[in-house]
Amino acid sequence: MHIEPGNDSQQLEFLLLGLVKDTELQPLIFGFFLSMYLVTVLGNLLIILAVISDSHLHMSMYFFLSNLSFVDICFTSATIPKILVNIQTQSKAITYAGCITQIHFFVLYFFGLDDLLLSVMAYDRYVAICHPLHYMVIMNHRLCGLLVLVSWVVSVLHALLQSLMLVQLSFCSDLEIPHFFCELNQLIQHACSEAFLNEVVIYIASFLLGGGLIAGILYSYCKIVFSIRAISSAQGKYKSFSTYASHLSVVSLFYCTSLGVYLSSAVTQNSQSTATASVMYTVVTPMLNPSIYSLRNKDIKLALRRFCEKE
Repeated sequence: MHIEPGNDSQQLEFLLLGLVKDTELQPLIFGFFLSMYLVTVLGNLLIILAVISDSHLHMSMYFFLSNLSFVDICFTSATIPKILVNIQTQSKAITYAGCITQIHFFVLYFFGLDDLLLSVMAYDRYVAICHPLHYMVIMNHRLCGLLVLVSWVVSVLHALLQSLMLVQLSFCSDLEIPHFFCELNQLIQHACSEAFLNEVVIYIASFLLGGGLIAGILYSYCKIVFSIRAISSAQGKYKSFSTYASHLSVVSLFYCTSLGVYLSSAVTQNSQSTATASVMYTVVTPMLNPSIYSLRNKDIKLALRRFCEKE
């Protein structure tokens, strides 16, 4: 039995199979996701408040960082609360509308804004290290605002495109999703109607957004490395490297985990192991981002200390 897209699909429910089938492990999974969600929200919220409250951090680098922190909060909030509710109520069901909403925000925040903001931050570090004398002129408030605005517009348009194409598909009424949230590829693979056009759009978008932005980041890093190597003093090299080490760590964590999951899913047919591995980039990475930036950045640590002292 399958349901065509339309009014009937609003009553359709899917089943999220989650990470483990053993019911005895559910309280452990609940505590794991709840603790990581709270740490993610608190850590990223502190970064945002520190950047807003401290005038020393009113720079392009921290402006982009605060936007990335906001995106990480929204991204995790689109998936983890539903997981917690399902575990607490011992239900695996998610409505059609809820599933489409999760996919929309997943595409918007993960495939769109995270990629774009990391690329913008790489460009910011490139200008800071390769053109330090012109940094304040190039990375002015107008350009920074424009870069973030363009990132949002591109991400929203991409998410709308994927969502609108998804609602044109029909789905079986007893669809089981071997994941802990509604993931775009999983849903398309289990559609009862032809999804060739959806897959083509995903590949094209992945090539343009994913491949193009990765190429831009790698180009920026190559220019940064050459500029650092040209510095004569060891102290100067260390100071220049430390200014982009945090971003390098976040980019490496983000792309290595996400690419690792998708490459492994292409090799193995075990959906359960893929779902477990995807916890790394959907939950762990947003949680670690504030720690990486705060631990490696003296300005952030000082701003957080001043903010906490005010409270």
